[in-house]
Amino acid sequence: MTKDELRAELERQAERYKDVYGGEVTTYAAQPDPERKPWRKRASVRDQAFSQELERMEKELRSDNS
Repeated sequence: MTKDELRAELERQAERYKDVYGGEVTTYAAQPDPERKPWRKRASVRDQAFSQELERMEKELRSDNS
């Protein structure tokens, strides 16, 4: 099935739906999912180095205050 045949078939189905059910058809291209989901983001090497540096600084502060 070629793209033109597929388009024609989809248009026929949309017209049939409008005629039979009286509904409205909205056609649009599906949006791809984003590459990285922010809530599933893994820490990058830079993020890991930053958190390690923060921990090191906190340990130094604790040892200096003791």
